[in-house]
Amino acid sequence: MMWVVALAFFPQPLWATQVHAEPEGLYSHQLGHGFFVISMGVLIYWLRGRRLIRHKGWRYLQYSALLFILWNVDAVLVHLLENRNDIFIKFSEGTLHAYLQPYAGQEWLAWIFFLGKMDHLLCVPAIFFLYLALREMRRSPLRFSPQDDIRS
Repeated sequence: MMWVVALAFFPQPLWATQVHAEPEGLYSHQLGHGFFVISMGVLIYWLRGRRLIRHKGWRYLQYSALLFILWNVDAVLVHLLENRNDIFIKFSEGTLHAYLQPYAGQEWLAWIFFLGKMDHLLCVPAIFFLYLALREMRRSPLRFSPQDDIRS
């Protein structure tokens, strides 16, 4: 309890940046995004194949999975753009004061990059739909009658 009070009254700076060490760190990170995309795609396929999306909770879970797919595809694109050396001049890379300056003629890619960096516009709604799905499933669990065949 005392450490909570100490943290509240004596906060310390928190440097919340993530740098992927080259080259293995980025490769494994990108593979993780790809695995997440495939997993969410299989989940959507499974939900639709078993017609579970008739229930509101499972439908919200499907929306969440779709947004997570879009978020991961966006993240892969941004990581690819960020690690190309022919688009940006990088200054103070890996620090809190880093910035990028696009090369002449590459400004349109800079716009794609900066829009892609707003991945929270996909991730936060995905998390919200996940919350709605879990809340709905808790409130009204899906019940099957003997004539329902969910395996077909």
